[in-house]
Amino acid sequence: MVIKIIGLIIGVLILFAGIYYLVKEKNDSESKKIYTIISIVGGLIAVVCVLLLILKF
Repeated sequence: MVIKIIGLIIGVLILFAGIYYLVKEKNDSESKKIYTIISIVGGLIAVVCVLLLILKF
């Protein structure tokens, strides 16, 4: 359970970091692609960890 909570925290931090830098580098198209992908990956990690916590796998 501790690993799932740590994964959730890491996923949320990656998501927010990706969004922060996406807004910061909004004029660079290549950076927008990279930070969008990073945000999606962080969001997926967070969602998977929440689902694992709820379903108690």
